[in-house]
Amino acid sequence: MISRPNTREREQSRSASTPERSGQRTNGVDSGHRNIVDRHGTWSNFSGRVHAQPSRVCYPRSETELQTLVRDTRENVRAVGTGHSCTPLCATDGLLVCLDDIAGIVAISKDKQTATIRGGSKIHDLGPTLRDAGLATINQGDVDVQSIAGAVSTGTHGTGPSLGSMSTAVRSMRIVLASGDVLECSSDVEPEIFKAARVSLGAFGVISEVELQLVPAYRLHQREWKEGVSGARSFISRSNQNRHLEFFWSPARDVVYLKSLNPTDDEPSDLPDQKRELIGHSADVFPSIREDPFNELEFAVPAAKGVECFQEIRKMMRERHEEVFWPVEVRTLAADDIDLSPAFERDSVTLSVHQAADLPSDKLFADAQAVFANYGGRPHWGKFHTLEARELRDLYPNWDNFLKIRSRLDPSGKFANPYLRVLLGA
Repeated sequence: MISRPNTREREQSRSASTPERSGQRTNGVDSGHRNIVDRHGTWSNFSGRVHAQPSRVCYPRSETELQTLVRDTRENVRAVGTGHSCTPLCATDGLLVCLDDIAGIVAISKDKQTATIRGGSKIHDLGPTLRDAGLATINQGDVDVQSIAGAVSTGTHGTGPSLGSMSTAVRSMRIVLASGDVLECSSDVEPEIFKAARVSLGAFGVISEVELQLVPAYRLHQREWKEGVSGARSFISRSNQNRHLEFFWSPARDVVYLKSLNPTDDEPSDLPDQKRELIGHSADVFPSIREDPFNELEFAVPAAKGVECFQEIRKMMRERHEEVFWPVEVRTLAADDIDLSPAFERDSVTLSVHQAADLPSDKLFADAQAVFANYGGRPHWGKFHTLEARELRDLYPNWDNFLKIRSRLDPSGKFANPYLRVLLGA
């Protein structure tokens, strides 16, 4: 449904929205704004692997400003949150739109347990305000620096066999289309578009707002421990005994480090003085600090094959990549019905291979991707892979439906960049 202008954007945000600025702006850039390009006009992602030189960088302060920018430009448009992606999804030589100032919680419904959140909001900024309202996100990943629009667009997820990605928690959304109009969609309004838009790679337009399903605020009890690599064999059965369970395999030590998170009514003060345990509000416990830049490849494979796939990844790395010290992360992900979700219609185990940003990773990632291909692995859209449309179509049953909707919403390809053209084959 094409909607009227969003009158709520003039209301004061209920959390974490960027304050109004009085600085003069040139070409859409606020003189008091953090600059996302360097002095040479180059934008880079968080790891430094992806670079681009956009012709313009703009920082709209509202959905209305965003509409005007998109409608009036003849250039290709890509939007960026924090650039926490290992792929060139945001790269453009046209107009790069930074969503930093379209941030904050617009409304909270305690009755429905939902929050309406502007697209540029960072996940780590949501927790305190939601907690004050007695609410929390259903699940999160262990990185929380992403914008909500970027996390939804790429299917960002945490771990838990009964828990889907952050995209599955979206109840409605607003998307600024190539025409400058705003499309509202939900399971009741434009349901076919909604099903595809929840993981849409920015190919339909710019997500300006999402409504997230929440749950009552809760605390988590985190436990961490080390086991021999044989501990990975029972990962699936043990996952079913915990709300959240994941493990990291250390190639250097050939051991696994497990981490469980389970809801608790205990207070942090109830916890004995143990180094590997923590109790806290969910938003404080989910994230892990990752200070060193890295590149990452992740694939989702059928849950029943997850442990077998891990064993093959382990064998490959021990035989061909003894130099790698960064861990392999293994998590679970519940099936969903989103067209381009890696968990589309199948419960999954996700396996992530990492390498330091300043070290070579192409050969490691190529060898790992070949292993994942043997298991019908589907790539995480925000992490490195080299699959193209001809390979991806066979992995996603609703691939052609997604392309049909994209052609309808962006017939001129305003939101395409060279990477998306190869990825989607159009």
